[in-house]
Amino acid sequence: MIVGGGIIGLSIAWRSAGRGLSVIVFDDPRSRGASEVAAGMLAPVTEVHYGEEALLGLNIDSARRFPAFVGELEAHTGVEVRYRRCGTLMVARDADDNAVLGEIFSFQQKLGLEVERLRGRDARELEPGLSGSIRGAILAPNDHQVDPPELVAALRIACVNAGVELRDQAVTEIVTEPGRAVGVRGSDGTEVRADTTVVAGGAASGALAGLPAADMPPVRPVKGQVVHLAARGIFGVADRNIRGLDTYIVSRTNGRVVIGATVEEVGADSTITAGGVHDLLRSAYELVPGITELRFVRAMAGLRPATPDNAPLLGRSRLLGLVVATGHYRNGILLAPATADLISELLVTGSVPEQLAPFSPQRFATGVVA
Repeated sequence: MIVGGGIIGLSIAWRSAGRGLSVIVFDDPRSRGASEVAAGMLAPVTEVHYGEEALLGLNIDSARRFPAFVGELEAHTGVEVRYRRCGTLMVARDADDNAVLGEIFSFQQKLGLEVERLRGRDARELEPGLSGSIRGAILAPNDHQVDPPELVAALRIACVNAGVELRDQAVTEIVTEPGRAVGVRGSDGTEVRADTTVVAGGAASGALAGLPAADMPPVRPVKGQVVHLAARGIFGVADRNIRGLDTYIVSRTNGRVVIGATVEEVGADSTITAGGVHDLLRSAYELVPGITELRFVRAMAGLRPATPDNAPLLGRSRLLGLVVATGHYRNGILLAPATADLISELLVTGSVPEQLAPFSPQRFATGVVA
């Protein structure tokens, strides 16, 4: 039983069904999680943050799994998910930004990451659309990208083909008995029991009824707004992902250009705001002025699932029969292959893979299991 039909839940379901498990996925059709809104920039190198070295290892491992994951998915479904290894160019708008890039570059080198420091004119030779004021850049050649809505669509098809039962229905409660989770109750009132229930509900995971307070996943929603534009060229305004210190630009192969993303601690509010759209367009213009020539398509807002330490919750809860796979925050798309493989291994074998140890949901647990 899997609660949540975003990219994480569907990936786990597909892999688990492929290993012989009987799987049901519950997904609230009214919700808009992070999967639908994500830009699809798969960037473990340029996403690295101080103090997140363990997460970096998992991110890089998942990035290595992505080509095979996508290849298998496309072969099983015939759906093209627009995956490509394009690299990321992290750029500095001014001298202050360039000083920050210098610190980031030193940190990346210390971690042994493949990066190259560029002068402003070298960056503009690679990407002529960059602003003439760009002062410097970091090139991460092995970053890549994918189209998240297409990826989710392919996963739904793959799940159905693998025998997964998809229920477009919200879960209102995790059903428990003393010390154990035994299933879920759907929005139609029906109780469905299972040997194991996997919480993969993204930002909604921290608000599920039925769980003891001490074992509730400590996940909070963090709002992110993105803007979609349309270009005439097949790669929009750049061949590579373009990243500033506070915004990014992803040019997809269908001519769509995605600008993101705000980081807003406003609870479960997913309202699209004029201020958010303005800030994104202004910041993107400072990096690539040509975006003003593109056609506006739409703006979107979604909720990222964040944890207190920004690392995901992956593995067994203290409650028997409950496995948690949520809290991926800004890395949900990137971490789908590794999460699917490792959680399905746990479900099939009963053993916790060593890679999951730093991300155990129990690292935040308090109190005694009821």
